[in-house]
Amino acid sequence: MEREVGNGNGDGDGRVEIRVQAGKAHEVALPPPRSTLAKMKARAKETFFPDDPFRHFEGMPLGTRWALAARYLLPVLAWAPAYSLSDLKSDLVSGLTIASLAIPQGISYAKLANLPPIIGLYSSFVPPLVYAVLGSSRDLAVGPVSIGSLIMGSMLRQAANPNTDALLYLQLAFTSTLFAGLFQASLGVLRLGFIIDFLSKATLVGFMAGAAVIVSLQQLKSLLGIVHFTKQMGLVPVMGSVFHRTDEWSWQTIVMGIFFLILLLVARHVSMKKPKLFWVSAGAPLACVVISTLLVFLFKAQEHGISIIGKLKCGLNRPSWDKLIFDSSYLGTVIKTGLVTGLISLTEGVAVGRTFAALKGYKVDGNKEMMAIGIMNIVGSCTSCYVTSGAFSRSAVNHNAGCKTAVSNVVMALTVMVTLLFLMPLFVYTPNVVLGAIIITAVVGLVDVPAAYRIWKMDKMDFLVCLCAFLGVVFVSVEGGLAVAVGLSMFRILLQITRPKTVILGNISGTNIYRSVHHYRDAVKVPGFLIVAVEAPINFANATYLNERFERLIEEEKLEEKKVGLSFLVLDLSVVSAVDTSGISFLTDLKRSMEKRGIEVIFVNPVGEVMEKLQRANDIDNFLGGGSLFLTIEEAIFVLSCPLVKGST
Repeated sequence: MEREVGNGNGDGDGRVEIRVQAGKAHEVALPPPRSTLAKMKARAKETFFPDDPFRHFEGMPLGTRWALAARYLLPVLAWAPAYSLSDLKSDLVSGLTIASLAIPQGISYAKLANLPPIIGLYSSFVPPLVYAVLGSSRDLAVGPVSIGSLIMGSMLRQAANPNTDALLYLQLAFTSTLFAGLFQASLGVLRLGFIIDFLSKATLVGFMAGAAVIVSLQQLKSLLGIVHFTKQMGLVPVMGSVFHRTDEWSWQTIVMGIFFLILLLVARHVSMKKPKLFWVSAGAPLACVVISTLLVFLFKAQEHGISIIGKLKCGLNRPSWDKLIFDSSYLGTVIKTGLVTGLISLTEGVAVGRTFAALKGYKVDGNKEMMAIGIMNIVGSCTSCYVTSGAFSRSAVNHNAGCKTAVSNVVMALTVMVTLLFLMPLFVYTPNVVLGAIIITAVVGLVDVPAAYRIWKMDKMDFLVCLCAFLGVVFVSVEGGLAVAVGLSMFRILLQITRPKTVILGNISGTNIYRSVHHYRDAVKVPGFLIVAVEAPINFANATYLNERFERLIEEEKLEEKKVGLSFLVLDLSVVSAVDTSGISFLTDLKRSMEKRGIEVIFVNPVGEVMEKLQRANDIDNFLGGGSLFLTIEEAIFVLSCPLVKGST
């Protein structure tokens, strides 16, 4: 069988010849010629508008277009017309159920953020109403979340003392919430949701676990009755404060705290073992608040060292746009706090919404969710609310209670409204120790040991990222641990880009399949051939490394191929998705340098963009002569193994 040789230049009409078996040449069409502007437009559309929400608008009447656009921007218009009485019954039950959880959690999380307890209830009233109109998830229950509260409390405490500068601290909290909302809404409007993907699963698992530990340790102040407690968040200062203040420990507080903590944990365990009894865990926090408040009131426990919330004002949310502060002295702090809390709470909200949507078989639009949560926080910052999102615990209760639509959030908000208007005096004697127990119970679920174990089994580098996030949060700070974990994840990505894998392929005996000789025992190298696959785009970041890598591979192969000799370097480009000018220069230089050594470089199955750029480079340098392109490795080996005959097609 003869090997047919062509010039490989193509005929200038967007086609190029690739050699195949039996001396035939197949003309392969290149991608249709497009202008640079058209390519940039297509790439931007795929990056920012992959779902193309308005693709069905063409040819429709103007009124229909406006109606569809309104339904897209306001999801409530999509489900409200078909809302039924049976849906209302389900949403009413689920809304009342999550309200019983949201009220004590709202008060507890506000204290976690070093804010007045009433702010937690304000944040459980207005934001759910906004989300019910703009949100696309049926199951997401909106309100304050533990992680966002913890981050805000730890970051703002560095700029203002919540005890001595209460008004300034409150202003910073509202302003941080505004920036969080602006950041979140901007991600949705600009279609930049992929930014939250930089928080990998490993990062979130470690971060959440570390935050849960820190949150729990901070509650030792309430559980032990300590008055003078450290303002720092690290493990060492917290434990130091605990054991250096043993004289402030209150046995009455400790007994009450342990009792209600055990009660809450048992209720949580029962609901986990028997999901149908979800209402046990959902109603336990409110039940504990009611019981503990009655005990304190009846036995006047506040006179025996048990601290209480104190008087709370009745009334709905007060306007707070006049409390937003943009002083240059604090602007950096509020922007940084807003970005971090906004990113974390947004990640949690979108992830929770998608999780329950998958269970019910509907889709949640990530960009809509970002806009909804962002606008929700912007409105909240002007109505005495701090950062809110979709909490997993409340959403799980909402889902298990059988919610049908976002009306469950409206029911919850109305219940909170009634509480704000008429029931606030009942919380005067609520002990802080019970709020601490509620917080600990809520964050226990954030320590996902099985997930960490799976990460360890699957990927040790990911586990290192997870561990660094955990240790960073526990021993350094919340934002410090997050920064370390994200930095490690980015470093890993850069390593993968700058040091791509180069796999030596061999033939599996008796087949036409070529696989890695290091992964498959039956894969055998073909004498006279070095077949290499590059498993990454070839660009400026890795061109130099690849050049050095191929030099080493050639030297190693020559030592092994003493008898036959190395004649061909076959480069499998099937998984090289892109190439830039530095990558093309590397390929052309590689071909020329190998030819000087008597080794011919063969390119196999380059994909669209790579094929197009190879052809352009060939038009300039004419380096693809001699039949250097093949469709498959099998065809390349078949043709190149034949006696060489000089000629033309």
